[in-house]
Amino acid sequence: MEDTVTEEYADNQAARGGRNRRRGMTTFRVKTVGWLFVLLATVGTTILPSMLGYQPGSDDMVAMTVLVICEVVSWTAVPLYAWLLVQGYRHTHSVVQYGIRLLALAIISEVPYDMATSGKVWDMNSQNPVFALVIALIVIAAVDWVRENLQGVAKWAAVVLVAVAGLAWALLLHVGLRQGMFNMGVLLIGMALVFYALDAHENTMMMTAGVLGAVFFIMPAVGVAMLHTRRDELGYGHPWTKWVFYALYPVTLLLCALPVM
Repeated sequence: MEDTVTEEYADNQAARGGRNRRRGMTTFRVKTVGWLFVLLATVGTTILPSMLGYQPGSDDMVAMTVLVICEVVSWTAVPLYAWLLVQGYRHTHSVVQYGIRLLALAIISEVPYDMATSGKVWDMNSQNPVFALVIALIVIAAVDWVRENLQGVAKWAAVVLVAVAGLAWALLLHVGLRQGMFNMGVLLIGMALVFYALDAHENTMMMTAGVLGAVFFIMPAVGVAMLHTRRDELGYGHPWTKWVFYALYPVTLLLCALPVM
């Protein structure tokens, strides 16, 4: 079963100009590494400050440095999830169902996210980054529709308008806003657009995404470099595996937030 799934996945990648690599991270490993970075950010926001005895406004530079490093390193996950979204879009049997699953995950995760990031059950200062994945999916689907139904200047004007609208929604809703300065939502959408538009041109795609990541405090560019080592295999053959990764995000947030509430 697993061989059949991974071969079909690789064939689909090759049909779009991808390379059937034999070494590097499978999709399963990309998801696993992405979750580990999420775990690092969550622990650094919830459990680690208590362990280090750090209080907001404290002048404990050692503790503050450790917490900042955890936060910044976790931003490496952004391109990983943007790439996974684009792959999910290309391989899903129903974009609508895929979007509904992501929206449900975003809604379910919001309270645990607020608890983990602000210590409150409800906080509108920042929304969880899964909402950015929902917006990115809508933007990509809309761009596909535009490309198929419009021509010439109207097509390109509509593509730009759709992309700008998606980025604007992420900014207005404070999606994935971290430390009041790093807008994870905007970067997720931007990365997803790069991976979607340049998928058939590996080196150009990775260089463009790398430059974009470097603009956002360097670490996302490291995630792009990690993606460049991927191979075009799922790495798992059981359908329930993807549901485990859906559940991991809200469960991780909740388990880390509860002890410090």
